[in-house]
Amino acid sequence: MNLERVEKIAEAVLYEGYMLYPYRPSSVKNQQRWNFGVLGPPAWCDQQLGSEASTMQTECLVRANPRTRLTVKIRFLQLVQRSVGELCTPGQETPEGITPEFDLVDRLAVGDRVFQPWQEAVEREHISTALHPFSLASSPPLRFSFAAGKELESVRDEQGQAVGVIVREWETLHGSIEWDAEVVDTGGKEDRIVRLTVRVRNLTPCAVTEATKRETALMFSLVSAHTILGVEEGEFLSLLDPPPGLEALAAGCNNIGTWPVLVGDQAETVLSSPIILYDHPQIAPESAGNLFDATEIDEILSLRILTLTDDEKREMRQSDQRAREILERTENMPEEQFMKLHGVLRGLTPLSEEER
Repeated sequence: MNLERVEKIAEAVLYEGYMLYPYRPSSVKNQQRWNFGVLGPPAWCDQQLGSEASTMQTECLVRANPRTRLTVKIRFLQLVQRSVGELCTPGQETPEGITPEFDLVDRLAVGDRVFQPWQEAVEREHISTALHPFSLASSPPLRFSFAAGKELESVRDEQGQAVGVIVREWETLHGSIEWDAEVVDTGGKEDRIVRLTVRVRNLTPCAVTEATKRETALMFSLVSAHTILGVEEGEFLSLLDPPPGLEALAAGCNNIGTWPVLVGDQAETVLSSPIILYDHPQIAPESAGNLFDATEIDEILSLRILTLTDDEKREMRQSDQRAREILERTENMPEEQFMKLHGVLRGLTPLSEEER
């Protein structure tokens, strides 16, 4: 089992919809973000009457024996609120460890750079290894947490003088992982077919009123949450194309807010994400990098990026590091790479005599 094999696909899932073309904070489609795999704080979700969830559940089938061991990896994004401040006394250096005096602003122009408030994200994960499927039913929930934090970054002008500050803040998150396993078929002399359940809960407290906005609740949420499962000395069974005789067991798996598929050449890894995929998904080798929007074609998005005006590119470049990397990668893409994006045929099979 090698969980690294699914990391590239999981990375694409993690940032799906992170920022959409035209990759500018001012564009309408980027005004409401984080729509995939959001596990909100329970108090907020209770108020939404079913439109938001604080829990997701994965159920899948695994062929196991006494030597089987499982690995469960939970991944999600935690939002970081980026604020921008203008120093009350520009040019005055503040000793390390001391917060300078500043006023929060909606926009700070420094030379040809413009700084604006924005929501960034950091990756979080928790991994549990060497789990035996036959003993999971008696295992207690596993709690995890990530502490709140705050960072300040100086903004300097062309002369190197401090004129502003970027403030990044994030809240404390609490969650739990619950698991269960039930033998649903003997499967063979030593093998058993086990229905594995992994449930991820957001347990973060959040003061909620009728006036609380979704943007506030998102700061206490697990965003783009998904689960990666690995097995040693065993194999996962496809829910999309189950082995003969196990169709009813596959159909009985109850997945809530997520969908598990086999990843890789072997049946040793499952990716359970909020985005419905097929078994054994792959990243196209022609793709030069993540564009955060799998519903579009790389060639079209890349060409559209090149048509942005200088002002639009400046805003895109200054929105955050990931958007800046997309722009720089596209602008520096060799012509032969663009040609690879134009299209390719895969999976062609000859017609049978009856089909001709």
